Amino acid sequence: MTTIYTIGFTKKSLEVFVDLLKKNRISKVIDTRLNRDSQLSGFARSMDLKYVLEEIPKIKYEVIPEFSPTKELLKTYRKNKDWKKYEKGFLDLIKERELERFKDIVLDEKERVCLLCSEAEADKCHRKLLAEFFSRLGNKIEITHL
Repeated sequence: MTTIYTIGFTKKSLEVFVDLLKKNRISKVIDTRLNRDSQLSGFARSMDLKYVLEEIPKIKYEVIPEFSPTKELLKTYRKNKDWKKYEKGFLDLIKERELERFKDIVLDEKERVCLLCSEAEADKCHRKLLAEFFSRLGNKIEITHL
């Protein structure tokens, strides 16, 4: 069985974040964030995170910009907090961007892939929508939110 993992870094220390990845034997983190180098990213700014992951637990770090929401979609959601509208918009974006072409990267049986975003919980985060989308493309896919 293949598992798609997801993780948010907000409300986690670097130590807790790395320990979760190690404990679950994650071998690749795919960054799904639109804003990867914001001041608010702390230890998770893309270049810092890439260094930490590749040096300490030896985890590959990859950015797939197509996995990020658009600026407009994210801005609208932050303004109105309408999850249903955001979800529909992001699912439309998945179709428009033809993300099934990344199936082999996310469902790679040789890797333990974890989708990264900033939200502490996955319930209202696009990484959950991505994980659900890719899980439907494979057989016996489990989703685990760290």
